[in-house]
Amino acid sequence: MGKITVETCEIEGLKVITPTVFGDERGYFMETYQYNDFKEAGIDVTFVQDNQSASKKGVLRGLHFQIQYPQDKLVRVINGEVFDVAVDLRPGSATYGKWFGVRLSAENKKQFFIPKNFAHGFLVLSDYAEFTYKCSDFYHPNDEGGIRYDDKDIAVDWPIPEGMELIMSDKDQKWGGFREYTAARAGE
Repeated sequence: MGKITVETCEIEGLKVITPTVFGDERGYFMETYQYNDFKEAGIDVTFVQDNQSASKKGVLRGLHFQIQYPQDKLVRVINGEVFDVAVDLRPGSATYGKWFGVRLSAENKKQFFIPKNFAHGFLVLSDYAEFTYKCSDFYHPNDEGGIRYDDKDIAVDWPIPEGMELIMSDKDQKWGGFREYTAARAGE
C-alpha cells in the first residue's frame, strides 16, 4: 500500500482516505483511486459510474439514499470545501441512525468512502465547490429516497455559520424524518 492512508470512523464501514501527494515546484501529483490499494485497505468495490456537481456557498444536498439499488460511494472535493455526512441506515447495525461528518476540501484532498445503505449529504462551506464521486451502481432516477437534513432524531451537527442562508432543492425540503423512514421500513 503506502499511496493512501485510511482512517476508520466511529461507524463501521465508513473510511476517510488521504492520498499521498507528490509535489515539487511544478505542482503536485496524486493517485485518487487505484483498485489494488483500496482493496488492500478493505474497500473491494467495483465502481461503475463517476459523477460531478458544482454548488455555491450554502447549498445543502441530502440526505439521500437509494432504495432498491444501493450504492457504495467514494466522494471528494476538487475545488472548495464541504462538510460531508453519512447516516447509517443498515438494518440491525449497532450504529443505526447515527451520523458521521468530515470536511472535504481541495486543500486537504481527503476522500470519504460510504458503503451501501447509508444516507448521504453535504453542505458547501466555501464560495464555490466542485464535488465528485464514484458509485458502485448506476443511477436509477426513480430509486432515490431521503431524510430531512435537520431531523431531530439524527441530529447532524451541521457547521452552519451565523448568517448563512441554506439553499436546497424543493425535493430536499420535503423529505420526511428518520421516524417516518423507520416506520416505512418496518411496514415493508
